[in-house]
Order: sequence, then C-alpha cells, then structure tokens
Amino acid sequence: MVKHWYKIVATLFILYTIFAGLLSPVPRLDILNETIRNLFYHVPIWFALIFMMFFSLVYSLIALRNNKIESDIKAKDAALVGFFMALPGIATGCLWAKFTWGTWWTFEDPKLNGVAVSVLIYAAYFILRSSVDDEQKRLKLAAVYNVFAFVMMMVFIMVLPRIQDSLHPGNGGNPAFAKYDLDSNMRLVFYPAVIGWVLFSYWLYKIVNSLSNIQYKISNE
Repeated sequence: MVKHWYKIVATLFILYTIFAGLLSPVPRLDILNETIRNLFYHVPIWFALIFMMFFSLVYSLIALRNNKIESDIKAKDAALVGFFMALPGIATGCLWAKFTWGTWWTFEDPKLNGVAVSVLIYAAYFILRSSVDDEQKRLKLAAVYNVFAFVMMMVFIMVLPRIQDSLHPGNGGNPAFAKYDLDSNMRLVFYPAVIGWVLFSYWLYKIVNSLSNIQYKISNE
C-alpha cells in the first residue's frame, strides 16, 4: 500500500478536482464566465507534461553519462507519456479558445504556435529513435536531441509568449490568473489538480516503462 501511495493520491485528487472544478464557486468575469473552470483541467495537464519532459531530460543526461540502455529507455518512456499528455492538453485548450476567443485555434498567438512546434520537435525525437538500429548510437543521438527538444520547448511555450503579444493570461502583457482572479476557492481545487495530474503522469510512466522493459528483455533473449 505504501509503495503505491502516489496512485491513491492521484486518483483521489483527480476525482476531487473533476467534481469540485464543476461545482465550486468561481469568479464571474467578462468573456471567461464559466469557462474559467477549465483552469482546473487544462493548466494542470500541462504541468504534468512539462514534468514528464523534464523527467525525460534528466534520464537522457544520465544516459549520456553512464551509457546504459536502461536510462535511455526511461528517457524515451517519460517523453512518450509527456507526448501523450499533449493530446488532452491541446484538446482542453482548443475547447477553451472556442468559447473565449471564438475559434478553436489561432496562429496569431505565439504560445499556440509554440505548442504546435514543440509537439513536432518531440515527434521528430521518436522518429529519430526509430531510424537508428545500433543501441549505443541511438542512446547518444536521442539523448543529445532530447536536451535540444526540452530547451526549445521551454523557449517556445514559456519564453517567447512572454515577450510577444499573446492572448494567454500571464503572457504578452496579459495579467496572469493568480494576479486577479485565482481566489482562495479556486486554489483549493487548482493545486490538488496539479499534484494529481503530475502523479498520474508518473503512474502512466511506470506502466509504460514496465512494458518497455519486458519488451526489451524478450527482444534480447
């Protein structure tokens, strides 16, 4: 039971935030209105994605140091989970954009463009891995590329939107949610949501990594 504490916490926190996010009181703001509740889902999912990509980065650096395939596999699996988390992250973002900006997607927003480019960068990471058969060569190439991918992702979704005009709160001169409307009621839901989704992403990673290890052992028998 103690070994699987993160599964219990992730399940309870996500269930709590799903229902509390729909039922708890939220500020009444122009344009946003009830769509502000998406803050409890969209943003925590992106926290989980960044956590997984950072986790992948760490194991890529470890792989470069110890040249162990196990570390390379962990880096790949963490990136795969992060890549998967981009799907609900983008979906909830598009839904939010439709009801607040009037469109599912706009290429006029640098953060949205950054998200699209980042997804393509990580897609190229998996293509690169699949194109190299030699394990050690794949380890080194993938690890170096993964460092590049994480740095570029942070530039595209965290740095550039803050220095350019952006529709996203907290970017391009727009005030962040915490500055004007993330009240105490919302924090009671938002912070558990972040913790829950981060732990859920780690749970997914453990499952994927276990399957990868089994597949690796079978292929090397």
